[in-house]
Amino acid sequence: MPKENRKRGKKHKKTQDPSQPSGDPIHENQNSEHHDQPSWIVSAQEPEDPHPEAPFGYVDPDVKAYFRTVDDQIRTWQQQRPYEEEDHTADLDPNEARRIFLVAALSEMTGKEKQLATDPDCSVVLERMAYSMDDFVRRVLLDSLSGSYEVLIKHRFASHVCQTLFTVSADTISRETKGIYPSVADSDDKGELRTLTCLILDICEELAPAFTSLVMDPFASHVLRALLLLLSPSGSTMSHKALSNMRSKKSSAWKARQGTMKSVFANNDGHHHVNSTRSVPKEFHDAAVKFVSILKSELDNNEVRALAGNKVASPLLQLILEVEADLGASSLSGSLMDRVLVGIITLCHENPDEQPEASDYLVTLLRDPTASHLLETMVSRCPDPAFTILWSTYFRGKLARLATHPVANFVVAKAAERLDPAQLKAALEELESAWNKVIGSARTGVLRAMIDRACILRVHEKDICQAVCNAFELFEPKDRSQLVPCVLVLKPLRECTEAAFTKHTSEDTQQRSKGDNMDNSKVQGALILQSLLRLNEPHCMVVTESITSLTTEDLISLSQNTISSRVIDVLFESETVPFKVKRTLVMSLIGHYHTLVDDRIGSRVGDRCWAFADPYLREKIARSLLTHEQFLAASYFGKFFARNINLYLLQRRPDEWRELQSQRKSGSGSITAIHPAASVTPQKPNSEDAEVSPSSKKSKKRRNRPEDEIDAVFNSSLGAKVKRNAVNVTSSSDKSIVEKSVDQSLQDVLGAIRAAPSDDCGRGKRQKR
Repeated sequence: MPKENRKRGKKHKKTQDPSQPSGDPIHENQNSEHHDQPSWIVSAQEPEDPHPEAPFGYVDPDVKAYFRTVDDQIRTWQQQRPYEEEDHTADLDPNEARRIFLVAALSEMTGKEKQLATDPDCSVVLERMAYSMDDFVRRVLLDSLSGSYEVLIKHRFASHVCQTLFTVSADTISRETKGIYPSVADSDDKGELRTLTCLILDICEELAPAFTSLVMDPFASHVLRALLLLLSPSGSTMSHKALSNMRSKKSSAWKARQGTMKSVFANNDGHHHVNSTRSVPKEFHDAAVKFVSILKSELDNNEVRALAGNKVASPLLQLILEVEADLGASSLSGSLMDRVLVGIITLCHENPDEQPEASDYLVTLLRDPTASHLLETMVSRCPDPAFTILWSTYFRGKLARLATHPVANFVVAKAAERLDPAQLKAALEELESAWNKVIGSARTGVLRAMIDRACILRVHEKDICQAVCNAFELFEPKDRSQLVPCVLVLKPLRECTEAAFTKHTSEDTQQRSKGDNMDNSKVQGALILQSLLRLNEPHCMVVTESITSLTTEDLISLSQNTISSRVIDVLFESETVPFKVKRTLVMSLIGHYHTLVDDRIGSRVGDRCWAFADPYLREKIARSLLTHEQFLAASYFGKFFARNINLYLLQRRPDEWRELQSQRKSGSGSITAIHPAASVTPQKPNSEDAEVSPSSKKSKKRRNRPEDEIDAVFNSSLGAKVKRNAVNVTSSSDKSIVEKSVDQSLQDVLGAIRAAPSDDCGRGKRQKR
């Protein structure tokens, strides 16, 4: 059939024959209703479901462009360094100009808070502005989001906005607890604004019905962690591990790319520090208890245990267990801690003498990369009777395998922090034959934890030192001098000896051997040495004797390494290391300090040695550097050390230098020594600088004239004043010293004038010679 030629215009619908029934009563009713209504009435369409990425609508492109400029400006202010000068030529104060800018941005944000929070570009702008908001603005912003927090915290971008708001609200709530409220202007057209404490409590009430479902949500989980930290800011929940679980690694990396976030009105380091000792209202503790009760009532034992292996829920469950332990509810039968520990706490109450069988569930937690973090929390926070059963059932007799396991060794190290003297003694005997495997696998957390525990209890320190020596094959007393080189590279004596034996074969091998000893230092080895230095005096000497037996070259290499130099720091900080050992170390470097401080790390170690030395020892160090003064002046790092010791004053006026060092040592000398950049005392000018003087600005005719006695008097006195004022003055007593020296110099000059023979030239015009 030929194709029909369709014409423009309205399509004609096919009419149904009225003699044929449609068979659809609903359709017939709709048609009858449509025919009954007038033709100009259009039936309303069903509203479409909101897009999951923009549940509150999309942001207008012009508004988004405006907030993009706001983000650029605030980022510029936040990345500005404290010493960068502001433009003081403007009429407004810099802080006032910034305040006006933020007020304009906040006015533009009014009514669009939810849309901006869910926008991928504008959400980070709200996070950046939250750090610069005052208490009143934070209350307004949190109040504008009320009623939608369940949707917001499950959103990909708005969840981070809520998390940031909860984090910065800690300071505001602390001020409200003390009765400090911002002044609010009276307004008749708006209602009463709730305090931030009431807003947080209302948010908890809003999230309580859906709390168990939010625990498993990938975006809401980290917001709930921030909320729990706000409700219960105890010392354990504010630990480094709890704070590190606030964001995932991917989220932390993304936020790091956004630059520093801090208040544009305060000079801080860019990190929001929450005080763990801040006071919170009693209602916050009740809200935290309610969250724990909801999880206990709505989840059974198996569901709670299933959260341990979930990557999203496990960090939140750790924090909830911390909150439960801080509230004192973890020791009760049927608590969340009891459920995860498979009824061990209930067993302690009912039959404490019974030894339960090992549960496959907890054995699995020991070796699971995700759940092992939860087991670390339970091991450190469970009651003492429960820990005793846990240690004897799951750790004792299996330490040789667990200490070398890539995951379980972290749990064993955490458990070692709670051992009593008897348990520590048994653990050392059990691991006696496994220390070489521990060192070979570079999993030294268990060894370091046991050293720290022995240091706290002050027991079995001799056994600990013997275990370390056996682990590195230092069986003979004469071999213990090699303890530091072996521990730093985590190699037994045999391997270090082989490297030293091949040291003389070639120059390249010698460089490789030296690199193995110092440049390849391991963090684990340095931490072991630092823990050993905190033992009591007879036992910490095994490390100090090894350090003092090193050659000067090796000692300087150790001090200039970023990892091994921390061992020298702890040697000076430890109260158990004898004073004589510290003094011997400082004296062994005399004559080599110019080489030591010619390095970024070595200069810091040199400052620490200088801060420890007494005035007599300081003079010996300073006089040994007089011949290397030009070397220090040319060194990028050594010049700061030279300024700190003030060689020029020592050369010219030794008595004043000694008095100045005595005052620094008795006062705040250690702080000055550690921060040499604060000293602005210049060094002695060299011969080329000495030729440049104020007289060089004279005309050539004046410069070519010979100098007479009057010029000599004024030039010498002026030069003396300039040099004396260059001395670093740190107190009023130092100022008096400088004034006395200047007066004495002027008297010497005047005496020289009186004794000098008179010239034929009198006053008036000078005669050319």
